[in-house]
Amino acid sequence: MSQYGCVVGLDEVGRGAVAGPLTVGAVAINSVTDFPRGINDSKKLSARQRERLVLPIQEWCVAWSLGSSSPQEIDEWGIAASLTLAAHRALLGLAVVPACALLDGNINFLRSDRTLTELAPVDFHYSRLPVRTVVRGDQNSVTIAAASILAKVYRDAEMVKLAEKAPEFGFSGNKGYLSRDHVTALEAHGVSIWHRRSWSIPGKHAEYKGI
Repeated sequence: MSQYGCVVGLDEVGRGAVAGPLTVGAVAINSVTDFPRGINDSKKLSARQRERLVLPIQEWCVAWSLGSSSPQEIDEWGIAASLTLAAHRALLGLAVVPACALLDGNINFLRSDRTLTELAPVDFHYSRLPVRTVVRGDQNSVTIAAASILAKVYRDAEMVKLAEKAPEFGFSGNKGYLSRDHVTALEAHGVSIWHRRSWSIPGKHAEYKGI
């Protein structure tokens, strides 16, 4: 049964990576009391700390969900539109109907333009959801921070899975971001289907011989 009146915090992970998905976490709450100790900006926590917080967060919140945009969608729509796409997928996955949203940053990334609404394969029902943007939200809002932790743990696990398919890129370590070893691998092997090919990254014009 859906619950009305919930506040949902949203945060993204992977916007600045050159490979892998962009993932948005959504955490809905009715109260900020009794939240799990240790919740903080996911970037300030170790992988083990984040993983230990997943179950407490899921038990504390009213509902949670994740939404992603693929590298192919990022290439087609651009990063801003893909963030909107992933955010709506996360909201649509919630088992509750939120009354308003808290978004990390200073931009309402739930708004979708007409072109994206007409063509992208998702319902943009939440484009008119009341929004409050929170600068440094993952540090100043426990709800946004919780969403960032769930998104980070999920996306990191997805990158580890991709590392099994394309070990030459070291995704399990760099998580799709440009490290020195990642740049070397791109220059040697070219870009894979898991890279954002429209971006200006090393190895863009090399022919990838993997999957």
